[in-house]
Amino acid sequence: MSSNDTSQPVGPDAHEGSSPIVVAVDGSADADRAVRWAADDALRRRSPLRIVHIVERGPYDIHRFAAPEWPDTMIMNGRKVLAEAEQTARRRQPSVEVSTELVEGNLTRALCDQAAGATAIVLGSRGLGGFAGALLGSVSTHVAGHAHGPVVVVRPGGEEVHREVVVGVDDSPQCEPALAYAFEQARLRGCALRAVHAWQLPVHAFAPEVSYDMDEIRQAQHRVVQERLAAWQEKFPEVEVVEDVHSAHPVDALTNASTRADLVVVGSRGRGAVSSILLGSVSRGVLHHAHGPVAVVRS
Repeated sequence: MSSNDTSQPVGPDAHEGSSPIVVAVDGSADADRAVRWAADDALRRRSPLRIVHIVERGPYDIHRFAAPEWPDTMIMNGRKVLAEAEQTARRRQPSVEVSTELVEGNLTRALCDQAAGATAIVLGSRGLGGFAGALLGSVSTHVAGHAHGPVVVVRPGGEEVHREVVVGVDDSPQCEPALAYAFEQARLRGCALRAVHAWQLPVHAFAPEVSYDMDEIRQAQHRVVQERLAAWQEKFPEVEVVEDVHSAHPVDALTNASTRADLVVVGSRGRGAVSSILLGSVSRGVLHHAHGPVAVVRS
């Protein structure tokens, strides 16, 4: 079951037919925060905003004798949640085109379906009801691992504007989608982009018989970042780039950088500095500990 309530475009920034920013809501404070973030992003991108609420029934929630003319409590509550979220979005950015959608189905599958045709999908870090426990558990892991396009997790905090976007950089081509999203975000916001590359010596490097030229290693790590960023800096010459390269654990480096960032962007796959399989130790660590919104961009 799916129902749409779509408003007409309002103002010059609404572009009919463009891919929407999709934000999932459940009536929680975190979802409300996600709506505000998504509305701001929709305005920057001149994209429509779609607010979705997903009703996921448990095995004991199905009525034996359902009457279509009498919506059940879950449907009625979902419509209320959508109406309140729509009001929040319109108050935040009155010129953004807003639509709402109520969907019944499996939560993670429905979110991935929504993401397929979207510019990005935006979620709160915790929630109520269907999103319970939510985001940094199985739901977020599944959505960020399978959804096409960026998945933005809006964590508590991050309301203060720092005018900086942070992106994790490594030496693999798999970080390119994250760089593309991060440069575009920095351009749209008119702010600087901090490229964080954290490197660590291998364990065997600490053996007494092994010697390393640390200056040479540092120079090599800087070259990694410069080579990875070169093409993007040429494409986005208006974006000021700050290279942040140092020896540290990547989760610590990105978490520390998040304290002065409006958004942290990480890739879903990679190796080297920002490793790993989607929502492995680095991505998961940043999602848990960052001091503001985090975008996971699947390669």
